[in-house]
Amino acid sequence: MIKFMCIIAAPEGLERLHTAHPDVQIYVGHLDRELNADAYICPGLGDAGDRIFGTK
Repeated sequence: MIKFMCIIAAPEGLERLHTAHPDVQIYVGHLDRELNADAYICPGLGDAGDRIFGTK
């Protein structure tokens, strides 16, 4: 049994993970509203880290 745990996530990412791996249990500490046009979590807890590390 595989479990996915993260501190923050965007609905688009969770949907993609669930579609690809429907058998994986997902646990999220905070769900942000959406990704912006640059694919950053915005606005929210992960926004600063996305910009620092260039996450796409």
